[in-house]
Amino acid sequence: MIRVHELTKRFFADGREIVAVDRLSFEIQPGEVYGLLGPNGAGKTTSIRMIVGLLRPDSGHAEVAGCRTVEAPDDVKAKIGMVSASDGLYPWLTVREMLMFFADLYGVPLRAAEAKLGQLSELLQFNHLLGRRCLRLSTGQKQRVTLARALMHDPPVMLLDEPTRGLDVIGTHVVFDYIGHLREQGKSVIVSTHRLDEAERLCDRFGLLHQGRLLHEGTLTELQQMTGCRSLIDMFTLLLRSDATITPSPVC
Repeated sequence: MIRVHELTKRFFADGREIVAVDRLSFEIQPGEVYGLLGPNGAGKTTSIRMIVGLLRPDSGHAEVAGCRTVEAPDDVKAKIGMVSASDGLYPWLTVREMLMFFADLYGVPLRAAEAKLGQLSELLQFNHLLGRRCLRLSTGQKQRVTLARALMHDPPVMLLDEPTRGLDVIGTHVVFDYIGHLREQGKSVIVSTHRLDEAERLCDRFGLLHQGRLLHEGTLTELQQMTGCRSLIDMFTLLLRSDATITPSPVC
C-alpha cells in the first residue's frame, strides 16, 4: 500500500518561496486505483517524485509497501513499477532482450523472468513482437512493451503518468485492460492524467490537487456530493475559475 503523510516541498525562484506541495496526505490500499488529478502546476509531478524517492521532501514522509522513501530509497524503488508517456526504449534491443534486461536489473531469477515475460506478452498481446527491435515498433506497440517492463519484477505498487497519451482507441483499451489486471493482482495504483473522462472510468477514488493542496478526496459519487458537479471536467472547470476551494455551483 501507499501512505503519504503531510508531504511538503518548497522551491525558491526569483527571490521568493514557492510551495509546490503543501502538507499532502492520502492512502491507497492494495487493489485500489487512485487518480491523482490537478491542472498544470498543481504539484502532481513533484508529489510523485517524492513518493518514488527522487526528490527529498522538506517535511512529512511517503511510505511504499512498508518502506519510507527517505530512509530506504533503493528498497522503495524496487517495490515500484512506473509507466510514463515519456518513457523510452533501447532502440537496438529486441523486445525480448529489453524486458529480460530490466528483469535482470531488478534481480529477477532467469526462470521467473522467462515465465513473467510469457505471461505479460500474452496478456498484452505482443508475442509476435518479441524478436523485433524496439526501433521498429509503432507507438502503441512501444506502450505495450513499456507496460510490460514495469511489471517484470512484480512490484506491489504502480505509478502511471499519462499512460494513454498519444494512443489510439485500441491502444487506450489495452491500457484499460492492463489497469484492470493490476487491480485484480492487488496492486496499489496511482494514475496521473489530464484525460478526466478516462480517469472516471479507470479510478476507484480521486484526489483533487490545486496549488499543492489536496482540496477534495473520495469516490466520484462522494466528489459529486461535495462539489455539486456531475463530472470531473465540471469540477476542474470550476476549480480553475475559483483559486480557492471547490464550492457547489449551479453551472455544474
